[in-house]
Amino acid sequence: MSDAAPGRPPAPGDALPPLRIPITRTLIVSGAVASRDYQDVHHDAEAARAKGSPDIFMNILTTNGLVGRYLTDHFGPGTVLRKVAIRLGAPNHPGDTMELTGTVTEADGAAVQVRVVGANGLGHHVTGTVTLTVPVTGGSAAP
Repeated sequence: MSDAAPGRPPAPGDALPPLRIPITRTLIVSGAVASRDYQDVHHDAEAARAKGSPDIFMNILTTNGLVGRYLTDHFGPGTVLRKVAIRLGAPNHPGDTMELTGTVTEADGAAVQVRVVGANGLGHHVTGTVTLTVPVTGGSAAP
């Protein structure tokens, strides 16, 4: 549950509700294909194992898209991502679940910065900050 009150603009310290995303083979492969990342470690389990991974794993572009989805789902479709600065850590493998969480770190009217963490069974898959512009309604940002 979000700390932000309905109709109140985002404020530093507001926590976004978590989003749990099941990591499936289909999600990993389709994300790689959609982003034209044809590296075998994103679709061929044998090749991934030969390169030291226990299975295929998600690419950064898919993770980037999921982080964007998390924020636009929360702040609304009029949200504009201005800067996405993320780092990958533990890989997302099929069968795991990634839980995205976020905390507003800065807010000045429609300009908002959110610290995002995506964790799975191995640890932090993604960490970073996203700067965005949120829709403004009647002088306050939309919830």
